[in-house]
Amino acid sequence: MRLPFERFPTRVAVGVLGAVAVAAAGAAIFMWRAGTSPAPVEEVVVRPARVMAVSYRDTTRFLVLAGTVVPRIESTLGFRVNGKIVKRAVDVGAVVQSGQVIAELDPTDYRLAVDNARAALSSAESDHVRTKADYDRYLALRGTAAFMAQTLDTRQANALAAQARVEQAKSQLATAENNLAYTVLKADADGVVTAVQAEVGQVVSQGQGVAKVARTEELEIIVGVPEHRLHAVRKARHASFELWSEPGHRYAAQLRELSPSADPVTRTYAARFTIVERPAFIGLGMTATLSFERPDAQHVAQIPLSAVFQQGTQPAVWVVDRDSGVVELRPVTVARWRNETAAISAGLKDGELIATAGVHKLEAGQKVRPMLQQAAR
Repeated sequence: MRLPFERFPTRVAVGVLGAVAVAAAGAAIFMWRAGTSPAPVEEVVVRPARVMAVSYRDTTRFLVLAGTVVPRIESTLGFRVNGKIVKRAVDVGAVVQSGQVIAELDPTDYRLAVDNARAALSSAESDHVRTKADYDRYLALRGTAAFMAQTLDTRQANALAAQARVEQAKSQLATAENNLAYTVLKADADGVVTAVQAEVGQVVSQGQGVAKVARTEELEIIVGVPEHRLHAVRKARHASFELWSEPGHRYAAQLRELSPSADPVTRTYAARFTIVERPAFIGLGMTATLSFERPDAQHVAQIPLSAVFQQGTQPAVWVVDRDSGVVELRPVTVARWRNETAAISAGLKDGELIATAGVHKLEAGQKVRPMLQQAAR
């Protein structure tokens, strides 16, 4: 006779086998269903992309330089005689007219010189009158016993010498009068006093600078040209300038002079441009922006900066295929950069579509739906 606990393992084994069979059947059914049902396919999303058509054009480049308005002629005025300054009629910044008094010297000594020259002239004229009368009287004795040819020659020479002394005295008087006139320093042209170099009471020598006057009838713009821009400046066809005090208004200018040697400090070449069209208000020392066309025109395409993708050290753009919409990253050559655009000189073909927005989110081979926009200018 078996006890109940002796039959327990058999029952447990049967239960376990049944559970395993059920699980195996369920797994088989699941595997059959999984094998017969198709897996869901993820749908490809075509994103819209803003694009533009590449258009190459011949563009003229401009060179822009900052300059200063200066006079073409700026003279240092000084007395033509020595003396002590007793009057100075102008200060720095004074506007002077031609013939206006700048300064005066003490004229006392020069007036005395004029008086002496006049007295010398009177004496020479009196001597000439006497010698001329003697010559005429002796000439009337010709043909008489008292006439001698040698005496006639002597009196004729005396008369001619006296006449020469008269001419000399006249020249000395004119020189003395000129020196007296030179004690008054006058402006020789309309202009502006830019510097004063002598004061009242100072004794100045002949030619020493007293005041510097800049003529205002002809103004120029002087700029410093870097070495690598010399060729462009020499070949410049049309130049124009804009005053910082009057933005938005441009006036014509023309190259007049280009220095043959560089400044030892700035290492730039001084170029002077004559102002052809003069603004209504322009002052010396004003700052001007000078620009002119460069002779080397380029065949480039202007694209927005948002279209440029930096691939390492090489700029690139995403080219969109017109038929399939698939994008391709292509390296390009940038001729120059501007504030909002880049000028492409190589790497793209005329008429190709490029992406202009969201270029950092695109991937090679990605398909997009082009949305055309106008080309950058």
